[in-house]
Amino acid sequence: MNAVLDWLAALGRAGLGALERLGRGHLLLLGILAGLGPLARRPGLLLQQMNSVGVRSVLIIAVSGIFVGMVLGLQGHYILSRFGAEATLGVMVAASLVRELGPVVTALLFAGRAGSALTAEIGLMKATEQLSGLEMMAVNPVYRVLTPRFLAGFLSMPLLAAMFSALGVWGGWFVGVGLLGVDDGTYWSQMQAKIDLHEDIQNGVVKSLVFGFVCSWIAIFQGYDCVPTSEGVSRATTKTVVHSALAVLGLDFVLTALMFGK
Repeated sequence: MNAVLDWLAALGRAGLGALERLGRGHLLLLGILAGLGPLARRPGLLLQQMNSVGVRSVLIIAVSGIFVGMVLGLQGHYILSRFGAEATLGVMVAASLVRELGPVVTALLFAGRAGSALTAEIGLMKATEQLSGLEMMAVNPVYRVLTPRFLAGFLSMPLLAAMFSALGVWGGWFVGVGLLGVDDGTYWSQMQAKIDLHEDIQNGVVKSLVFGFVCSWIAIFQGYDCVPTSEGVSRATTKTVVHSALAVLGLDFVLTALMFGK
């Protein structure tokens, strides 16, 4: 009986701790959003962070997009050729990338590369008391440090996702048309005829914006809320990647059900 009570007590403490962290995360988010006004007067901070978060992630996004598109072209041609539908290869590649793989894989790569870097950077700033130093100089660290990084991640995600999808379509074309003999005109014309701006492209952009918001929020909160030690920073970095991946996959199901579950 005592073991059951101890287990329930531990479960309750874990639940209360999770709710407390969730509350701190939302309060931090409100502070970050409040800093958007002051940030408008210092656009250089945003551009600097977009270079760090977005531009430096281009290489891994570009290479991954090309190879994912090539794999889609190869597997898609193998499946479609069994039904005599090789002409729709472009539609399959583009729809898969724009609707699902582009936003989702980009968000996972973003969390692994940029999200972990944001957490480690902010966590180290906390561990070395740089954030406390800003407060002593009457500088709000949320406005000065967190808001530019959050907005940079939010804006960079749809741009990176669009690059991933575009290069993936090119990779599918390279395999399908260049290597497997699919007609070039058919590949592009079928894609242009079947891929809809609102049903496909617009919904993919919405997904990437949501993923950018959530991944940036998780990364910044984990760094800002971490224990200011080397072990605490490493744990926060791991949590950023894991929580971001779970959030992206869960939100992808919800958004797909809302957008396409008719």
